[in-house]
Amino acid sequence: MAFFSRNRSVFTLGLVALMISSMGDLLAGATLGSMTEALKLIPGLMILITPAIGMRGNVFGALGSRLGTAMHIGTFEMSTRKGSLLRSNMESSLLLTLVMSVIMGILATIVATALGSRDIRVEMLVFISVLGGMLAGFVLIFINILVAYLGFKRNWDIDNISAPLITAAGDIVTLPMLFVAAIVVLNSPDLAIQIFAVVFVVITAYLTYRALSNGQGEARRIFVQSSPVLIICIVLDIIAGVTIDQQLESLVALPALLVLIPPFLEDANALGGILTSRFSSLLHMGILEPNRFPGRVAMENFAIIYLFSMWVFTLVGISTYAVAVILNLGTPPLWEIVLLSITAGLVTVSALNILSYYVSVFTFRMRLDPDDHSIPLTSSAIDSVGAVALMAFIIIFGLA
Repeated sequence: MAFFSRNRSVFTLGLVALMISSMGDLLAGATLGSMTEALKLIPGLMILITPAIGMRGNVFGALGSRLGTAMHIGTFEMSTRKGSLLRSNMESSLLLTLVMSVIMGILATIVATALGSRDIRVEMLVFISVLGGMLAGFVLIFINILVAYLGFKRNWDIDNISAPLITAAGDIVTLPMLFVAAIVVLNSPDLAIQIFAVVFVVITAYLTYRALSNGQGEARRIFVQSSPVLIICIVLDIIAGVTIDQQLESLVALPALLVLIPPFLEDANALGGILTSRFSSLLHMGILEPNRFPGRVAMENFAIIYLFSMWVFTLVGISTYAVAVILNLGTPPLWEIVLLSITAGLVTVSALNILSYYVSVFTFRMRLDPDDHSIPLTSSAIDSVGAVALMAFIIIFGLA
C-alpha cells in the first residue's frame, strides 16, 4: 500500500495518458490496416513507416522530456520570445524533423534496394518522408506547447503524461500524413516529385548550414547533440521496419495484425517515455543515483512500468480485435490476439526497463543531458526489440 501511496500521481496521470495513447494509436493502426494497396504499390514504404513514426516520438518526446525537466528545476517559462527555452526547443525540433526526414528517405531507399526491391526511386521516399514528416511536425509542436501550458498552469508532472500523449499524437498525425504524401506520389508526374525532392534536400542543407554556422544557445546545442543520436535511431528503426516488411505478405493477408503494430510499438514507446523521463528528472534532482546496478528507486519504477504494461497490452489486444471486426478486416480470434499482445509486450517491456536505466545512467555519467538522448535511443531500440518480439510470436502462434 505504501508503494501505491507514494506513486499515486504516477498511476492517476499515467493510466489516463496511456488510455488516451492506446485509443489514439488504434486510429493509426486502422490507417495502416487501410494502406495495403499503397504498401504494395510503393516498394520500401513499409521500411520507411517505422522510422517515420519513431522519429516523431524521438524528436517531440525528447522535447516534452526537456520541458518536464525544466519545470522540475524551475527554469521553464511560457514564452516564445527569441532565445527563450521554449522557442529554442521548438526551432531545434522542427529542424531536426526536416533533416532526419531527408536522411530517412535516403536510407530507406538504400536498404530496400539492398533487400531486392525493384522499381524503387529515392525521390519518392524522400518526398513522402519530408512532406509527411513536416506536416506532422507542425501539428506536434502545437500539441507539445498545449501540454506544456496545461501542465505548467495546473502544476502537473508532465513526465507522466507528455510521452504517452505525444507518442499517440505522433502516430495519429504521422501515418495519415504519410498516407496523403504517398497518394500525392502515386497521382503526380514523376518530374514534379523529382523537382520537389531536390528542393527539399537543398532547403535542408541550407538550414543545417545556417544552424551550425550562425546558430547559438540552446537551439544549436540541442541540434548538435541530438543529430548523431537520431541518426543511430533511424538505423535501429529501419531494422524494425525491415523485420516487419519481411512478414508483409502475412500481415496483408490478416490486416488485423497491421492494425496491431502501431499501438503495440507506440504503447511500448509510451511506457519507455514515461520511464526515461522519470529517470532523467530523478537524476537531475539527485534522487536516482547513477550506480552500476539498479537500486530501490529504479526497481520501484520498473514495477510501475510492469503494472502499466499488463493493463496497456491487454487493452491493445482487445481494442485491435474490435477495430478489425468493425472495419471487416481479417483477424485471429480475440483470445489469440490478446495473448499475442501481452506475451510480446512483456518481453519488450523487460528489455525496456534495463535499457532505459543504463542509457539514462550512461548519458548522465558522460555529462550529456539524458533528456536529449534517453527517449530517442530507448524508443528506437524498443521499436527493434518490439518488432522482433511481435513478429516472433506471430510465427510461434502460427499466424504467419
